[in-house]
Amino acid sequence: MSILLDTLFNGLAIGSVLMLAALGLAVVFGLMGVINMAHGELMMIGAYTTYVVQNLFKDGPLEALFPLYILLSIPAAFIVSGLAGLLLEKTVIRRLYGRPLETLLATWGVSLILQQFVRSVSGAFFIGLLLAVGLGLLFPRFTPASWWQRRWTPLLAVGRWILAGLIGVAVAAGLGGIRALDQPWFSARNIEVTAPQWLRGSIDLLGVNMPTGRLFIIALTALSLVAVNWFLQKSVWGIRIRAVTQNRPMSNCLGIPTETVDALTFLVGSGLAGVAGVAVTLLGSVGPNLGGNYIVDCFMVVVLGGVGKLLGTVVAALGIGILSYVIGSGSLLLLWPQMPAGLNETITFFATTSMAKVLVFAIIVVFLQFRPAGLFPQKGRLVEA
Repeated sequence: MSILLDTLFNGLAIGSVLMLAALGLAVVFGLMGVINMAHGELMMIGAYTTYVVQNLFKDGPLEALFPLYILLSIPAAFIVSGLAGLLLEKTVIRRLYGRPLETLLATWGVSLILQQFVRSVSGAFFIGLLLAVGLGLLFPRFTPASWWQRRWTPLLAVGRWILAGLIGVAVAAGLGGIRALDQPWFSARNIEVTAPQWLRGSIDLLGVNMPTGRLFIIALTALSLVAVNWFLQKSVWGIRIRAVTQNRPMSNCLGIPTETVDALTFLVGSGLAGVAGVAVTLLGSVGPNLGGNYIVDCFMVVVLGGVGKLLGTVVAALGIGILSYVIGSGSLLLLWPQMPAGLNETITFFATTSMAKVLVFAIIVVFLQFRPAGLFPQKGRLVEA
């Protein structure tokens, strides 16, 4: 009995991490239909934000509050990752709505840029980048409106970003001579985030050893799920998001600011990715390649659960998490010691983390042959849209 409970708990913990990681993607991909390949890198930004918050509380006048830093890093990661996602939506995604292939390629390129950004960012680089983005976004506000209604407007739009980029590069190069601003913030090496003391213990219940860190992740996932469900179902902007998702032209006619809704949806989904990054720091070291370990699993959860269905995301994430742990850890051999020899050899072959993921992926592919819309397919006007 204890083996079964231990297996279910560990599978639930893995599924909770996967659910939290996929929750933001369920909002962006499920409600907006945007294939964001940079979602994993937004998780990475949340993880590095946690590392920065930890360092702020590790030494100095805030050292007494160090046990609480993980709680303060959650809103900080949400805000930083959300703003990064908002910038991505306003500069790249907004020009590619309705073009899924271009969106996929563009966000994949952004993911590579963000990985390299973490490896080499310094104070001078950041100031130059911030200046370039600010100039590019604010340029139309300081130019005559008539300029943006001419035939050469597309050339002007491209030219402003080229000019802003050149100014940013020049400023970064000039500040690079200052040693304090030229030092990289991070590096290509993984970094360690130290969990507070109250998250390093464990609780024994019914013969099962439950690490408090994993219990915290499960609680954080449940809280995030409740908050997202309330936001989409009860809040004014949540109702507007669902309206735009079901019928954008009619929502526009009724006065709903669809562009603002798009930006808000992307901000919320990106912020949730940052919260997932906080949870990931409790499981191990953090590095620039963090996002690549989760992006495929996140898409797998969203597609299996049903696009746009939070309930489907929950069921799919927990199912994949439990199944992956049962197969990958070899727990099935302990739970069913008398299984037939042929099945025993098969389970033993897949009893590693990587091979278990291959088997689970194959099972999902076969399942989608019979239910291509996932566990909870969309109904009504949303399917027709």
